[in-house]
Amino acid sequence: MPLSKVKTFLDAHAVKYIVISHSKAYTAQGIAAISHISGREVAKTVIVKLDGDLAMAVLPASYQVDLQALRRATGVREAELASEREFKQHFADCETGAMPPFGNLYGIPVYVDETLAEDREIAFNAGSHYELIKMAYADFARLVKPEVMEFSSARTACVMV
Repeated sequence: MPLSKVKTFLDAHAVKYIVISHSKAYTAQGIAAISHISGREVAKTVIVKLDGDLAMAVLPASYQVDLQALRRATGVREAELASEREFKQHFADCETGAMPPFGNLYGIPVYVDETLAEDREIAFNAGSHYELIKMAYADFARLVKPEVMEFSSARTACVMV
């Protein structure tokens, strides 16, 4: 069961959290709506490649990754979205697209957008499309030790060219 790896890790570190079961949903915004949690507090995990290496970009569900800003913030030459084929095998215990933002459990660096770091609590996929974990952001930051930087933009402010 996907939840067990994250839950075991949180329990081993005596972290308080709640598990929220919801109807099956595939998008972070959809999960926020169905769970009655602000899209700003639902953390989505986007798998990216930074100079060819996998990384997690974690940001509010209501935002999108600005790859150029991520490239500049991390100091790499190239930042791009990873394809499912490129990352699926790294998350064998998770449903595709439902990876929790715990890159430390998968040997992948984690970058958190500063807008998410402002939240007192965050909720995120627990490895499936029907369960979330909600916990204090401070506990998440202490356990994962992500690099916090600016690399997102609000969906409403984005213009496609």
